[in-house]
Amino acid sequence: MHKSLRIAAVATVCAVAGGALYGAGAATAGQSTANSTHEPYNIGLLVKDIDTYYGTAADANGVYQASPTSPYAKDLASVDKAARKYIDQAARKAHHRGEKPAVVFDIDDTLLLSLDYEKRYNYTYNATTWADYVNRADRPAVFGSPELVQYAEKKGVEVFYNSGLSEAQRSAAVENLKKIGADVNLDTDHVFLKDKANPPSYLSACATPGTWTCTTVQYKSGTRAHIEKDLGYEIIANFGDQYSDLDGGYADRTYKLPNPTYFVS
Repeated sequence: MHKSLRIAAVATVCAVAGGALYGAGAATAGQSTANSTHEPYNIGLLVKDIDTYYGTAADANGVYQASPTSPYAKDLASVDKAARKYIDQAARKAHHRGEKPAVVFDIDDTLLLSLDYEKRYNYTYNATTWADYVNRADRPAVFGSPELVQYAEKKGVEVFYNSGLSEAQRSAAVENLKKIGADVNLDTDHVFLKDKANPPSYLSACATPGTWTCTTVQYKSGTRAHIEKDLGYEIIANFGDQYSDLDGGYADRTYKLPNPTYFVS
């Protein structure tokens, strides 16, 4: 996962206190405080707010976990409830029209929670420590997400994964997804990861062998376009914790999961 901008999303923290962040057009979409003329929110207080939002606490092994009774968990439950209702309706309509419905999930902080890494490294990013963390393949699930993957499959919806993780991290990602119960379509035809050395032809506008200029939006929307145009699926829902996971079209509906710990443009 390349995090081009790894900053605390102050506006997101404020917004989630008042309710769930989901669906297209949720509060803070595309907004930035970078040009504000006001003093920014104090970072020490912000970290405390993030801890409160997640109900962050270290377990017996010293691993930071989110609380299942936290505001974060409650917001995710709202996302899950809305998504299940929509998937049920959209899948039935798609099947009636003879279409092949599909859903697309981001992985990091959409299915696999990275809170322990963020907390341990004070919300900063380092390629080496991040790779080591991912390769341990022991991240916990984002509350409700593995069950949502299983639910979509039971409704006859094809499940795809569209992640910023690298091709070199494939085995660890698949192993971790299996551990949390998101063991659906974890083959190379359904799990799309960044392969900068040998990018797929459908990304040729921004990537050729040895040259990668794709933004996150170009990479993810280009992959969704491939799923729809080349593979023949109708993406009824796209799930991600970043707006860059969702922008660019090729999904009937988008669901923004809360994540106040970093921002990827």
